[in-house]
Amino acid sequence: MTIDEVNNLDEAGFVAAFGFLFEHSPWIVAEAAGRRPFGDFAAMHESLMAVVADASPEARLALVRAHPELAGKAAIDRTLTAESTAEQASAGLDRLTQAEYDRFHALNAAYGARFGFPFIICVRLTDKAGILTAMERRLAHDSDTELAEAIAQIGEIVRLRLDDRVAG
Repeated sequence: MTIDEVNNLDEAGFVAAFGFLFEHSPWIVAEAAGRRPFGDFAAMHESLMAVVADASPEARLALVRAHPELAGKAAIDRTLTAESTAEQASAGLDRLTQAEYDRFHALNAAYGARFGFPFIICVRLTDKAGILTAMERRLAHDSDTELAEAIAQIGEIVRLRLDDRVAG
């Protein structure tokens, strides 16, 4: 798909093509549809993230909370989105030992208790060990810093998903 094809989609077609970019949050893509035309895919990504930045604090928090825990219940129950399933598998989160699973479970619980939303990291840019290290390190953040980091990580996830969509 070329940027011209993207710019020429009607709003429904745009949301149908790109609504998956943000986990359970197609409202962001719908809002970005009105910001076209995009000069290139980098500008499209920038516009998508501007929608997030312009959203209310409650909407940004809802976006973060729409993400699943890493190696959590949704992964075990096989209720992750196709994108999240593939991304978690790319980091080996579908092949955890019991000890690794227990560590993820404990860190997810501590993180959720501290911040009130799931830990988010672009798993495609790291591995199990890197994820666990980041979880431990980021537990020391204050809430505002961690929310900003979660949004930045969502931006990386979206960038890679967009690259996959337009390249494939």
